[in-house]
Amino acid sequence: MFKLTTDSTADLPEDYLELNKIRCINLSYIVDGRTYGQGLNISSKAFFKMMRDGKMPTTSQINPQEAKTFFEGLIGRQHNEILHLCFSSGLSGSYNNTKMAAEEVMAEHPECRIIVIDTLCASMGEGLLVYKAAQMRDQGKSIDEVAEWIETNKKNVVHILTVDDLNHLHRGGRVSKASAILGTLAGIKPVIHVDNQGQLFNFDKIRGRKKALTFLVDYMEQKTSGYSPKNDIVMISHGDALEDATFVRNMIRERFGIENIMINDLGPVIGAHTGPGMIALFFMGMNR
Repeated sequence: MFKLTTDSTADLPEDYLELNKIRCINLSYIVDGRTYGQGLNISSKAFFKMMRDGKMPTTSQINPQEAKTFFEGLIGRQHNEILHLCFSSGLSGSYNNTKMAAEEVMAEHPECRIIVIDTLCASMGEGLLVYKAAQMRDQGKSIDEVAEWIETNKKNVVHILTVDDLNHLHRGGRVSKASAILGTLAGIKPVIHVDNQGQLFNFDKIRGRKKALTFLVDYMEQKTSGYSPKNDIVMISHGDALEDATFVRNMIRERFGIENIMINDLGPVIGAHTGPGMIALFFMGMNR
């Protein structure tokens, strides 16, 4: 059986990762000159409180040496096939660095085989592919069968999210200062999705938080109409906004009858760019 690995940006719960024997490469983030993510962490709740208090975190991509050390730590006497599902190359240089590290490890350890896939996904969209890969691995599928499925289906992972505070998008360069001020006064909640290049794309503007949350579920209905097979799991990540995530979950259950819905905190690496209050919905659909 091959080993399945991913990045911390997949935002999957720790107990799920441990239960399913999935290892993560941690991306780093910096707050007030202090680096977190490599052995030193803070809770998502504490992280978003820091952002609400005016802190401006920054993030860094995986460097090749970190990835190389990670892969070398997984090499054993047997089962030296590793499938690594990586954070979107449209949002980070981590994929290229991880791929480079994998090639170095394989050159030095010919008995080892590492497949690194650019998921073109982020947060629990990346996590959804990891979930599917773990299912197939446990069903006895080979590393090549799983890798082929991921490559074929990764652009069917739909990401749709809404951000509560325009000022964080302004700091990230996604909206102008004037748009952030006027949008905030008007109660505008931007809706964003991830496109086929794995990049964030400003999709729509909705007035009012509840309308924006409802829009996410409406969009899911549009994108899953006619899609087969039906979703056996849906994922929701949130930036310290569990009540709103639960509201979206309940709408999905009522409208689609899907019971298996995984909710988890948005991690700091992505949360640094979207800010507190973000709600993101991930599912398999017709296309992005």
